[in-house]
Amino acid sequence: MEAVGFVELLAAPTTKRRWSDEAKGRLVAETLVPGVTVNEVARRHGVKANHLSSWRTLARKGKLVVPEVEGAEFAAPSVADQDAPKPARIGSLDLVIGPVTVRLDAATPAVRVAELVMALQARP
Repeated sequence: MEAVGFVELLAAPTTKRRWSDEAKGRLVAETLVPGVTVNEVARRHGVKANHLSSWRTLARKGKLVVPEVEGAEFAAPSVADQDAPKPARIGSLDLVIGPVTVRLDAATPAVRVAELVMALQARP
């Protein structure tokens, strides 16, 4: 057998690196600068891109503090108004009992639908 070349083995670190929440927040903030990608920031700091993405998710959920970074674009927080009226769905509801069909607007209250069902079932 003839030797073709040599093999270089690279050893992985023996311990896992621990990132502080502050460091995670700084890295996430860097990804918020327009034109900067998660992969780019991850490569620059020697962290896996999927870890950085999961930290971004934590920040989005409010579980990680992200400092302000020059040029970063933060989304404005919004809270859904629980008392806001729900938009009416467009469509209809067909109520078929025997030979009778009643077409109702999809926004018809459930109480009214129940009244109509009871009335149609009670007819001779």
